Amino acid sequence: MYVSTISPAHTPTIEQQVFRIISKRKAIRASRVRKTASLSRDLRFDTVDVVDIILELERSFSITIPDEVPLYTVGDFVRFVRDHAAAA
Repeated sequence: MYVSTISPAHTPTIEQQVFRIISKRKAIRASRVRKTASLSRDLRFDTVDVVDIILELERSFSITIPDEVPLYTVGDFVRFVRDHAAAA
């Protein structure tokens, strides 16, 4: 029988995982990534950056993010992933 040595307390939350993916895109300090941060205005992401983040989130969480979903802030990404990763 396999017993995991990783405790649930060490498993990153969906929010932490989304923050990591977003901050990794342009090597942004994690302290700048807040749920209220605007991707374009606060983090200076362009359309290509946002598409790359979407692709990485889709791969990481095995979800599909439709083009018409309004994603403007970090919180928008967290909410969408939390709502749809749980259903997958």
